[in-house]
Amino acid sequence: MAVVTYVEAIRQAIWEELERDPAVFLLGQDVGTYGGAFRVSAGMLERFGPERVRDTPISESAIVGCAIGAALLGMRPIVEMQFIDFIGLAFNMITNFAAKARYRWGAGVSLVIRGPSGGGVHGGPFHSQNVEAWFAHTPGLKIVQPATVRDAKGLLKSAVRDPDPVIYLEHKFLYRRLKEDLGEDEEILTPIGRAASRRAGDDLAILTYGAMVHVALEAAERLSREDGAEAEVIDLRTLSPLDDEAILGAARRTGRILLVHEDTRTGGLAGELAARVCESAFEWLDAPVLRVTAPDTPVPYSPPLEDAFLPSADKVLDAARRLAAY
Repeated sequence: MAVVTYVEAIRQAIWEELERDPAVFLLGQDVGTYGGAFRVSAGMLERFGPERVRDTPISESAIVGCAIGAALLGMRPIVEMQFIDFIGLAFNMITNFAAKARYRWGAGVSLVIRGPSGGGVHGGPFHSQNVEAWFAHTPGLKIVQPATVRDAKGLLKSAVRDPDPVIYLEHKFLYRRLKEDLGEDEEILTPIGRAASRRAGDDLAILTYGAMVHVALEAAERLSREDGAEAEVIDLRTLSPLDDEAILGAARRTGRILLVHEDTRTGGLAGELAARVCESAFEWLDAPVLRVTAPDTPVPYSPPLEDAFLPSADKVLDAARRLAAY
């Protein structure tokens, strides 16, 4: 048995890719001597040396800029953000250089930028954000967010091998709460751009990603037990590019779509998902497309306020009941 946590799966993926390809290297604040803020890179400096596990100054723009230059010269850097919130300091490097290099002159930037995102751990407004919508608007970037231990490993390995820049969002609430048997010596590669059905159902479909997959699954089980309605749960996994086949297929199968994400409401991915469903599968719908999201406020530090801020199984269940009643 090889039962590992979500965070250990991330660690395994980095370690295995460092072993597999000498062009892969890790850089970021405290990734070397300290072993990473969440101990993801513990032991890697001793195994791979300071050339491939590089501690950096506290300058996210410089870190990403160096990584882009290395990628243009054939390396495959993995950048760690101590918290994904600080990725905004490298926004220009990511959106105007990494994302546009292939379009401007045909040069791929094989770069992974990864870091802990999301709330539920009482980290406050500077350590709990969900940044996917900041980057989903930028052509040239791929964005992934795993919801399971297997995908935490498989999506990261696929991201490292991808020829273009990938933003890899790992939900820190899941770090040590999820455990899964990944088997011994199994090569796990999760395809980028493909969603996964986590639960079957014919009455409505819940489309979500990240930690909200588990909230949706809890709500779907309660809906089945208490109301006799069956909800399919689709884990998007990749947020850019979206899996239109899975999204529109769910709309056609069930006629009812509920969109759930932890990010704030205005400008969140649920708006884009709703637009795609209404543009391409409107005639299949039997009810309005509904959203359950966080409100348009910063993430509160106070635990009771954060609980009120985050989408919950109760909130998802309430929306699912309203949809099922149409």
